[in-house]
Amino acid sequence: MPETSEWSGKSRVVMLGKSGCHLCEDAWSVIERVTDELGVGRAEQDLAQVPEADREEYWDKIPVTFVDGRRHDFWRVSEERLRSALS
Repeated sequence: MPETSEWSGKSRVVMLGKSGCHLCEDAWSVIERVTDELGVGRAEQDLAQVPEADREEYWDKIPVTFVDGRRHDFWRVSEERLRSALS
């Protein structure tokens, strides 16, 4: 797993995904809804734009969600778990 600082920054929630991924689209919808309601920053990172080691680590787990720089979920995003992590 990447160091915490790599997946943190201005956004508390970061989703690692790729274009054309239906699971990514579903996850992003949940992330948008929760972060909008809670006033929390979010960012989306394209798998093709990360270091090769991270692509190898996460290619079969996308979408991967990070909260405060730590891996939170992969494949699907639970709205309840995300809300709890951000509380």
